[in-house]
Amino acid sequence: MKKIIALLLGMLLIVTPLAGCGKGQSKLLNFTTPKSGDKVAVISTSMGDIKVMLFPSVAPKAVENFVTHSDKGYYDNMIFHRVISGFMIQTGDPQGTGYGGESIWGTPFKNEISENARNFRGALAMANSGTTSSNGSQFYIVQAGTAGLSDSTLSRAAAQSGMAMSDEAKAKYKQVGGAPWLDGGYTVFGQVVSGMDVVDKIAAVKTDSNDKPVEDVKLIKITVSTVK
Repeated sequence: MKKIIALLLGMLLIVTPLAGCGKGQSKLLNFTTPKSGDKVAVISTSMGDIKVMLFPSVAPKAVENFVTHSDKGYYDNMIFHRVISGFMIQTGDPQGTGYGGESIWGTPFKNEISENARNFRGALAMANSGTTSSNGSQFYIVQAGTAGLSDSTLSRAAAQSGMAMSDEAKAKYKQVGGAPWLDGGYTVFGQVVSGMDVVDKIAAVKTDSNDKPVEDVKLIKITVSTVK
């Protein structure tokens, strides 16, 4: 009997540390909780506030660009010029046409791509003109849900992007939704932590044939702060 008890105790000593190893340690930045020192931004719109956590560890230039523009009031009183329900909402163009805007450096900058910052529902990402070095001031928030995100769809998206997709990422896409076909082509530099109901409301407005809201939806101001 003593030998059996000793054996069981030995098994517990081996199994317990392994069971706890990596528990809750997701590599996906989209699903981390803001902690002391992290940067967050409140995007105030005419339909409510959207709070996002920023990812300077994987997209330093995109975050610097966004924060500097925000602090200087560059984004104040812009409109959401492109809104597609079930896909995304886009703003950041002072012209309001989708063809304007520039970076804080006056020239476009390159994509910053990470396997740990993806286009899940609620992702904040730089819009570009379809090339890897065309980021300026425009950005979008993914509003897409889980519709159509099967294993085969996710595998095709991973193959097209050239980025590996972990089992965790696939499971998260199927759980929360998003636009995996954008991975690899656009810089994800943040994630909505509250206010997705506002994103959904903006996505639901009536739009014209160019996906522009019939009645202006405004980005009033962006306020960036550091978590204490």
